[in-house]
Amino acid sequence: MNNAKNFQQQINIAKQLLRWTVIIFPVSISIGLLVAFFLWLLDNATAMRWQHLWLVFLLPVAGILIAWLYNTFGKNSQAGNNLIIDEIHQPGGGVPAQMTPLILFTTVLTHLFGGSAGREGTAVQMGGSMASQFARWFKLPQQDKQILLMCGMSAGFAAVFGTPVAGTIFALEVLYIGRMKYDALIPCLISGIIAHITCVSCSIKHTQYTIAYTGSSDSFFPHISFDLILLLKVIVAGVLFGFAGFFFAQLSDFIKNKANQLIKIKWLIPVTGAVLIVSISYLLGTFDYLGLGVTNPNPNGISILSAFHTGGAGYFSWFWKLVLTAITLGMGFKGGEVTPLFFIGATLGNVLAVMSGAPVDLLAGLGFIAVFAAATNTPLACTLMGIELFGSENIIYYAVACFTAYYFSGHSGIYKSQGLAVSKFHIDKS
Repeated sequence: MNNAKNFQQQINIAKQLLRWTVIIFPVSISIGLLVAFFLWLLDNATAMRWQHLWLVFLLPVAGILIAWLYNTFGKNSQAGNNLIIDEIHQPGGGVPAQMTPLILFTTVLTHLFGGSAGREGTAVQMGGSMASQFARWFKLPQQDKQILLMCGMSAGFAAVFGTPVAGTIFALEVLYIGRMKYDALIPCLISGIIAHITCVSCSIKHTQYTIAYTGSSDSFFPHISFDLILLLKVIVAGVLFGFAGFFFAQLSDFIKNKANQLIKIKWLIPVTGAVLIVSISYLLGTFDYLGLGVTNPNPNGISILSAFHTGGAGYFSWFWKLVLTAITLGMGFKGGEVTPLFFIGATLGNVLAVMSGAPVDLLAGLGFIAVFAAATNTPLACTLMGIELFGSENIIYYAVACFTAYYFSGHSGIYKSQGLAVSKFHIDKS
């Protein structure tokens, strides 16, 4: 009797997965195509800005246009990623269809004219918006709609970074601090893989990162497969990566709140932000901290890629990128936070490596994923991202850096709608 019951359960599971695959397939392909188009636009906008640096002086005009577009057509799209998370937690009015064209166009505008922003937020918002639209077309029940929204997040993340496994875990992990939603595990994995394949099939090439350091045994403990002294350095670095993620989240909130409190004419908020961004860049004597910052046409310029090499970052490169990104996103411009967090982490890791004598490429890579883990409270997704981007040889260091940064970032984060399921701090009240 039990065998027959178990067999029927397996049949039901197979039917359910087949149903989800049929539902997810068009959603994920659509998101993959959209992300590919977005990345193509972003590459062209970035190249145009570097060729015509005078475009940065039009950043205030771009800010006014972005404010007008969201005020006129945005409805509740202004909430961005937090709206999608809210809809998964507690379904309400849904994610508006206009979120996709709005966030795509305004993010490209931000990058074209020199705002310091990323791309993950745009991809995830497009994914959530498209998933919500398909859920309406398919007339899905509420629980299935929540899962499809998570699939949209996974697909957007996987396609924009080329990391389908990390994208899957990110969508499951980002909703709550300390809890994962396993009911959407396989649907999110399917959506992430399909969106990733679709995106790369459009000739999109993701940046290749390399960590040459492959690890060595400790000379005092030859049976241990990692260096204990290096591990201690990684722990200390992880603490600092956590503080950096905390500082970014707090500063972004502070700037946003103060700007809305002090500047009553709303279109003046992005104008003020644009003036600050351009002025700070001129005072620093460099435009290296604008845009994505993944690469730099100047061979001596600072970028994420340069941070993996000795001399590839200044002592305060991480700080200036952090400040300019907090101003950009806190004062009304659009884009994601994650790629700037990669920049902040990689350049901070570069500095810490130089100061501690640790391998530069390893600490840059650890900062890359650990500051992201700290700011988003997603240590598992970031550890897996390290494996997908850098290889698995240094997985112990990835995990230690990400988990340490996660704890030392406290309960703050860049996603305000993220729920708190399990506190990071357990206080004995006995």
